[in-house]
Amino acid sequence: MRNRFDQQLEKLNVELVTMGALCEDAVTYAIRALFDRESDMVERAEEAERQIDQMERDIESTCMRLLLQQQPVARDLRVISSALKMIGDMERIGDQAADIAEIVKYLKEDEVPNLGHLREMSDFAAGMVTASINSFVRQDLDLARKVILDDDVVDGYFEKVKEALIGLIAEGDRDGAFLLDILMIAKYIERVGDHATNIAEWVVYSITGTHPEESN
Repeated sequence: MRNRFDQQLEKLNVELVTMGALCEDAVTYAIRALFDRESDMVERAEEAERQIDQMERDIESTCMRLLLQQQPVARDLRVISSALKMIGDMERIGDQAADIAEIVKYLKEDEVPNLGHLREMSDFAAGMVTASINSFVRQDLDLARKVILDDDVVDGYFEKVKEALIGLIAEGDRDGAFLLDILMIAKYIERVGDHATNIAEWVVYSITGTHPEESN
């Protein structure tokens, strides 16, 4: 019975890694669509988001089978409950990537200004997604905690982007609707960082049994 349970746990791990890779792809495609204006990147981001939604349903089913058909001990329960929380954040990362791609479709200008280091912010948030998934795969507590701290970096980038955009809107030199679209994209990117942080927090919980917010 335990061997079968361990096999199903391993299947859960593989599914989580697959879903995490799709999240990384979705964010990367959205960023390339934004800055490189590659039209096929929009379609790829949207397709990745659809696959992420399906993976969420598949992993939920795997978790329910583990809970209902087996008798998980405390450590196993932490892993399963963390997985259920993590896939919710992964699904939201896919949504944010698709939202960015949707805005890019209708941007009126070809060139996106690198206001307040927008590109650096985008790349940093994408890196947080990768690191949060890697922390789970490796069960790397230090890496998970680093991702949590990195959320402040993304927030700092967002404030710089927002201030720069507000300044341009006030000057009236560029199309206001375009600048508001860029601000919305920046907010979505900031949310990607938030969800990567949430994933890392659940990795910490799955390893230690204590959620970081409980120790604050």
